[in-house]
Amino acid sequence: MEDDNVTRQADEVEALAAIYGDEWCVVDEVSRIYCICVTDGKEKPLWTMCIQVSMPPEYPSDAPPVYQLNAPWLRGEERRTLQNMLEDIYIENMGEMILYLWVEKIREFLVKKAEKCDIHAESSTDNTRRLVNVSTETDHGDDFDPAVLAELQISGELATDDIRAVVECPAIYHGEPVTDRRSTFQAHLAPVVYKQQIQMVMEKLLENKKIANATHNIIAYRMYTEAPVASFIQNCDDDGETHAGSRMLHLLSILDAKNVLVVVSRWYGGIQLGPDRFKHINNCARNILREHGYVKEKEDKKGSKKKGNVK
Repeated sequence: MEDDNVTRQADEVEALAAIYGDEWCVVDEVSRIYCICVTDGKEKPLWTMCIQVSMPPEYPSDAPPVYQLNAPWLRGEERRTLQNMLEDIYIENMGEMILYLWVEKIREFLVKKAEKCDIHAESSTDNTRRLVNVSTETDHGDDFDPAVLAELQISGELATDDIRAVVECPAIYHGEPVTDRRSTFQAHLAPVVYKQQIQMVMEKLLENKKIANATHNIIAYRMYTEAPVASFIQNCDDDGETHAGSRMLHLLSILDAKNVLVVVSRWYGGIQLGPDRFKHINNCARNILREHGYVKEKEDKKGSKKKGNVK
């Protein structure tokens, strides 16, 4: 039966890859973990969601796929409603391949949500519509919104659009992936001196389909400025992994890392790691900081103190 499941899974994967094209992403082929990005069908989607699935050996004959719904706005009653819909599909189709049915049910869910939003927008003022859009993007955790950060003083009176015109996206470096119990973690680092570069880096990273489909993209950055007074501009975003962003920001602080943005992507593999997930996130961040010289200065200071104590 297990061999039959493997054959059926392979057939389903081949079919889904052909049907969904760029929406389909292979996270871990060996562990059979995949991600599908679903939208509300609009030219400029208002509602998007990624469903990450792993296929256990018992699927489809005796068990459903293991899934996780990734959307920052999906919570509470709305999440439970959609989960119940997917569970009903499995119960009605036990022993059958159901991923296509799941994806299309999610798409239907998003389309109906977009239609409700359109009706609401037509009966609202322009200002209200703007508030609806903002809440869609930021209804979660320690929200990352560069537009509301403390203003970074830049020589010359440049408007934001002018700054983006003269400030380039910095180089982005990628650390070695770390895998534990089918969850994979990978750090990304970029030197930043302007807040606009943070948004540029995130936009560039999310052009990578695999990074965009990560379960979490945890962010922390720290920039030093001397104008109008010497201070640090810093912030973080958990992206749904509670307290992970603040832990990473604390790491930047104790390492005295300056003018750097660190992002750690996590692809969830279906097995909960407990506190170990924070260990992997911080270790990935620390390793890439060390690799690019952001830890060296602190280590050198420690070394100097030890040498000074030798008599």
